[in-house]
Amino acid sequence: MRLTDLSGFRRMLIGTPLPTSAHHEERYSNAEALAILSSDALSSVAYATQEIVLVLGTAGALALPFTLPITALIVGLMLIVATSYRQTIKAYPHGGGSYRVSQQNLSPVTGLVAGASLSIDYVLTVAVSVAAGIAALTSYFPALDRERVLLCLVAVGLVMVANLRGVSSSAKLLSLPTYLFMGVVVTLLVAGAVKTGLGQLPTLPMATQQSLLKAAHDDHGLTAIGPLLLMRAFSSGCAALTGIEAISDSVAAFRPVEWRNARRVLVVMVLMLALMFSGISALAHQTGVIATEKGPTLLYQLGEKIFGNGPLLAVLQLATLLILLLAANTAYADFPRLAAFLAQDGFLPRQLASLGDRLVFSNGIFALSGFAGLLLIIFEGSVSRLIPLYAVGVFISFTLSQAGMVMHWWRLRGPGWHSKALVNGVGCSITAVVGLVLLFSKFTQGAWVVVVAIPILVSLFLRIRTHYDHVARRLRLARDVRLKLPPAPELGGTPTVVLVGQLHRGTFEAIRFARSIASDLVAVYVDLGVGGRTEAFIENWRRQVPEVKLVVLESPYRSLVDPVVQFVREFEHEHRKDKNRFCMIVLPVFVTRHRWENLLHNQSTILLRNALRAQGTRVVTTVGFYL
Repeated sequence: MRLTDLSGFRRMLIGTPLPTSAHHEERYSNAEALAILSSDALSSVAYATQEIVLVLGTAGALALPFTLPITALIVGLMLIVATSYRQTIKAYPHGGGSYRVSQQNLSPVTGLVAGASLSIDYVLTVAVSVAAGIAALTSYFPALDRERVLLCLVAVGLVMVANLRGVSSSAKLLSLPTYLFMGVVVTLLVAGAVKTGLGQLPTLPMATQQSLLKAAHDDHGLTAIGPLLLMRAFSSGCAALTGIEAISDSVAAFRPVEWRNARRVLVVMVLMLALMFSGISALAHQTGVIATEKGPTLLYQLGEKIFGNGPLLAVLQLATLLILLLAANTAYADFPRLAAFLAQDGFLPRQLASLGDRLVFSNGIFALSGFAGLLLIIFEGSVSRLIPLYAVGVFISFTLSQAGMVMHWWRLRGPGWHSKALVNGVGCSITAVVGLVLLFSKFTQGAWVVVVAIPILVSLFLRIRTHYDHVARRLRLARDVRLKLPPAPELGGTPTVVLVGQLHRGTFEAIRFARSIASDLVAVYVDLGVGGRTEAFIENWRRQVPEVKLVVLESPYRSLVDPVVQFVREFEHEHRKDKNRFCMIVLPVFVTRHRWENLLHNQSTILLRNALRAQGTRVVTTVGFYL
């Protein structure tokens, strides 16, 4: 297949490139943000109450009334965590969430722990959500269960493509299912309240509950009601809190004023989440429905009792299926931005901080899809095998974020700092306890994987940063020092173009070589639209290399190759009056100590070299600088 065919297919799939100037237009409205960034949190109402009832059910019918007080405690915690993140959004209006808060207020390593925890949780969010959605699909069509893994991978691919198309496109595409789910659940709650008031909603007798639970747990028997059981039920229901942090990580994706709009959406999301979660728990208590491992979902049972076996039940199931699939989209909205923050700080490959054709962090989207797909293959698309790994990471990030905010208020000591620090301190204590309970109860079931993965990731982050620091030291030039170049050849030499991106020792070596072979020498810099970088580069160039002409090429679509190829073509046309005379293009390149370190650099030299050589007969050479 030709490159043009691939390019055409890519354009058809994700759309035409957007100019950097459209970045401010590619933002979420509040309605779009509520749908995109809340799908993970709101979808949890499909299983959070069920998880509480499932754990309590192991102790028999007498334990089920604890559903309401446990729900009330979780809602209280939800409000505390939301209040904390509401404060975080205003204190850190550029986003970054737990990573930035922990890094700046606790320690850099603590920030990396928060970043690693959230990264793992985002990957698991995609895997668990997609697996749960496909499980719902295969429940209706059992014949498809043989293709479960393939269907999971297809679902990941579809969500990936939707996000590669950009913020506006994905928001328009993915908003409807979220609002459909919210609408049908609220309808369920209203209809349930009306039927309860009219006495038309019968309650399952306790004796029947007990017999059903005994039958479901016959192999292991019923356990005793005690503090450990209640804590397990509480921690299981805390799955309702996953996704609350998403908005604080994506403040920069909102339309101006970003932090104000983000706070408004957070409030609406938490109120809707608290309403739906509390309402479903109340209906579960009122009707006496139970949940078992192999039985129908609690939400389905409520829908059947309230809606009957009609079209509204079908809509409820369809909406649940769609929002579980789209809950993965929250991770697609947040993971690439978190990866970009880590990359900007030198803890992940710099390519992850680059905007793609559609003004999204496309490399982060590809990475998330790859890791989630790998998990789905390893765990065979099984929800039950993936769930034990879920939510541990997010509670670690909750705890570190709130501890960081306590330090933030203590350092500022502004008006009302005592009350703000108290809110964050209480939230930190509670989420720490919940996290420990989660870890204790799920450790042998798979949570140990997260415990092992976090220090491995942190070590990887630090190793990458060490490499970048080494590169920076080797490439660093003394500022405010005019660089000395060799004299130009007396007979003019070869017309030469040097491509420059940064003014460092590698660039200087390439300029020295070019100057030794050409008096007609021009340096070319491509402006990719990164704020302030071009102006600073021009200033340094004029101060340190004034004798070499610098040409700045604007690239509104952030392409490095296209403007360079066009300039070289025009340069050759101007200088090749003698057909026997060649022009030369010099590309600076540095050579890493280890092959794996090449993955940490964007390899733009290879792309440029291949593109320039494909355009005709010319001399393209590289000047290497060994690190």
